[in-house]
Amino acid sequence: MVKNILLTMEYDGSAFHGWQEQEGLRTVQGEIQEALFQVTGQSIRVAGTSRTDAGVHAKGQCCSFKADLGIPTERLPRALNNILSGGRYGAGSKIGAIRVLAATEMAEDFHARFNCVGKTYKYLLSCAEPSVFTRDRCYYVDGPLNAEAMKKAASYIVGTHDFACFQSAGGTPRESTVRTVTGLDIDTYYDDMVIAVTGDGFLYNMVRIIVGTLIEVGQGKRDPESLPDTLASLDRSRAGHTAPAHGLYLDEIYFSGAFADAEPDQDGPREAHPSESDKSLSEDGDRT
Repeated sequence: MVKNILLTMEYDGSAFHGWQEQEGLRTVQGEIQEALFQVTGQSIRVAGTSRTDAGVHAKGQCCSFKADLGIPTERLPRALNNILSGGRYGAGSKIGAIRVLAATEMAEDFHARFNCVGKTYKYLLSCAEPSVFTRDRCYYVDGPLNAEAMKKAASYIVGTHDFACFQSAGGTPRESTVRTVTGLDIDTYYDDMVIAVTGDGFLYNMVRIIVGTLIEVGQGKRDPESLPDTLASLDRSRAGHTAPAHGLYLDEIYFSGAFADAEPDQDGPREAHPSESDKSLSEDGDRT
């Protein structure tokens, strides 16, 4: 019996050339598909929700596929993790750069990309003394940062806008650069800062450019009151620098319309069957 399976996973993006399969390069999609082949004996192509770029991490990436599996769905994560960690290791003895967190049977018409109605990304900053052990896990910046000024600037970004000024060149051309950011939270922990951005979809490098712009506000290089003019300009050169990939985490994916008030770190994805208008918001399969 053919099943429609949704996988939820986390991965260390520093080990990969992004999500999307590329010939001759190590990618997350490629590793997942190879592990599925090892487990099932079938060549299976998975559809990912977000095409994270090289170096971007994930705590809640999702992908779906259809297959007639010879293994119970609930046993699939353990079998895949065994392959992804190098194979034939006892529980906990080794963890690969990808870990499958859950496998869920979905409705026949479910699709991990087209049924997504929102995502949360988190960006990790640090003004502490740099450490080689976290050099690929956060962005070290000169501080201290003025968090209140950054929050003021962030308040202008929340809402529905044309975000052309926060889009890098080189991405797939879009019919519209209008997106809705439903939340932009900034939290500080001693010398560290976490910027969480939730929205219905994102343009190429949009989150990283937002973060770079907010950093410049926090460093006093940019007035928080300048953000409305920056947005209205639709000009990439008017926004801040693109923060590096290694500080960015795909934190959570939402499969229901009520993602604006979602609590962070929920267990697993939310299922829904969105309308055609919902699907149009997620068809970009945004690269970040």
